[in-house]
Amino acid sequence: MKILDRYILTSFLKTFFSVFIILMFIFVLQTIWLYIGELAGKDLDAEIILKFLLYFSPKLVPLVLPLTILLTSIMTFGSFAENYEFAAMKSSGISLGRAMRSLTVFIVFISFVAFFFANNVIPAAEFKSINLRKNIAQLKPAMAISEGIFNDIGAFNIKVEEKTGENDQYLTDVIIHQKKQTGGNTTVIKAKEGELVGSTESDVLSLILKEGNYYDEIKPSDYEKRKNKPFTKSYFDEYIINIDLSDFNNVNLEDESYSSTHGMLKISELDESIDSFSVAYNNKMAEFKESMYQRTGVKNIQINYKPKDTIVAFEDGLLSHYNTFDGAQIVNLALGTVNSALAHLGMKKQEFKRSVQQVNKFEIALHEKYALSVACIVLFFVGAPLGAIIRKGGIGLPIVVAILLFLTYHFIGIFAKNSAEDGSVPAFIATWLSTFIMLPLGIYLTYRATTDQGLFVFDNILDPFKKLFKKAGLFKDKSKSE
Repeated sequence: MKILDRYILTSFLKTFFSVFIILMFIFVLQTIWLYIGELAGKDLDAEIILKFLLYFSPKLVPLVLPLTILLTSIMTFGSFAENYEFAAMKSSGISLGRAMRSLTVFIVFISFVAFFFANNVIPAAEFKSINLRKNIAQLKPAMAISEGIFNDIGAFNIKVEEKTGENDQYLTDVIIHQKKQTGGNTTVIKAKEGELVGSTESDVLSLILKEGNYYDEIKPSDYEKRKNKPFTKSYFDEYIINIDLSDFNNVNLEDESYSSTHGMLKISELDESIDSFSVAYNNKMAEFKESMYQRTGVKNIQINYKPKDTIVAFEDGLLSHYNTFDGAQIVNLALGTVNSALAHLGMKKQEFKRSVQQVNKFEIALHEKYALSVACIVLFFVGAPLGAIIRKGGIGLPIVVAILLFLTYHFIGIFAKNSAEDGSVPAFIATWLSTFIMLPLGIYLTYRATTDQGLFVFDNILDPFKKLFKKAGLFKDKSKSE
């Protein structure tokens, strides 16, 4: 390796690792802020919290690595241009393309490492992190009661409208469905207010309800009486429910039984999952078509129908040949069939929509593994020539330019992927769209930097206007007038 290549590579690597560590630290802090509610107040030791952050850190690499390459490229080459090092290289006959050669090899190597990382390390970390989050949520069910949804805790499904208090112990608008050992939820408890009383040392959580009602369905032995759907209702000023947490507090944080998300799979596993989901979706569609055809009753038309040579015209309508009662029965039966078919269509529409979203998520996860490695190369050829053009290194303008470019790249990708989940945009286009947009920009900047041109040539823009003004007599050439 020549001295120049070693110098350029060393300068780039120093900035690269510094920027990567700083950005990773910033994004890890953001992760702590996002998941602080899952970690705080659960008596977790430092080892579990560090393990939590360790498992979540690899998922940040697809964000941190492209931004690091873009920012490092702008800073390094901007510094070379600002300190006239590129001018010295060009005076010695060394072009910008030759100066970028060693870094190009390094970036290609980084892209292969990024592909391996996205295909092996990130799925393993996703698998560990999701299982750890699931186990932490079960560690203290008293802290796992979320607002506005039903929370499964022991033999109860608990929903609260709002939690207040220093430790969120005061509950508002409590609804509880109590499970029966024989199955089903025949008991419903509603209360205006509630309070959680317990301690981390106890396996019993007391829920004190105030001003509520207790509903319990009754199932008589006489089936005729069950049609009336009898139930008992009682009012209480205060009602205490003790919830046994012994099974929940005995949680194995190393349990890894959950493994059903696309982020946990490698490329081969994603291909297999996409194929299986696609086959299942096609089979469901075929079954649905056959089911809807059966609902029309077309196959049953000819069962009791014997064709005749004489053609009868129903001038007054088919129902005119039936009495009022039979006609009303036919209309009601037809309306019921149509309404049932419409309800079935609506249900199946939502089911197929979820199936399509599931397949699209797996396809997006598959293409993201390839897109990450290509994005590293493309963003390098955006940042390096841009730094040489703007001729500004250090911390300042390069950071502003890099953040603006990366936010454009990142938000285009997010919006496209969100559109791809519901099938509005193909998964392939959505995943690669931001990279495809940055690719022409990288080619354009590289061409202008290697040919010693500025970022924009304003003369080409202003010349047509100057000619127009000359013809109108509004613009005079100063050189000629002198």
